[in-house]
Amino acid sequence: MNKLDLALLELIQKDASLSTGELAERIGMSKSACWRRLQKLSHDGVIRKQVALLNQEKVNLPLTVYISVRTNEHNDKWAAQFQKVIQAIPGVLEVYRMSGDLDYLIKAVVEDMKGYDRLYKQLIKANLSDVSSSFVMETMKQTTELPLA
Repeated sequence: MNKLDLALLELIQKDASLSTGELAERIGMSKSACWRRLQKLSHDGVIRKQVALLNQEKVNLPLTVYISVRTNEHNDKWAAQFQKVIQAIPGVLEVYRMSGDLDYLIKAVVEDMKGYDRLYKQLIKANLSDVSSSFVMETMKQTTELPLA
């Protein structure tokens, strides 16, 4: 990638709704060249997808929870079952297999504590040995922008 690609990526990370013409103008290139670069970046998997970021509170999902999971099972059968369970829970946004003291870290959003309880009851269908949850009290920084420069 060159400087124009990075500039283009910086712009669309901030506002993916900018038109190809607006992007081209801001980085000083032709509209068709800009469109080709965007297509290549998408084709190469650099741009995975373009989405709208919603306000959690406005869609009645104000409570963010991080769930630490430990399991005594470390085999393909258990992992497949765990994957099936987490894919079926709509409030689960992110799941990471971790190094260190915990096995998995889950980020989820729910409407309230009753919503968390429903999520928890779905989650434990995966035969977990230890589940610990922490609730976000204040969001101090939140971004989806990767540092490219």
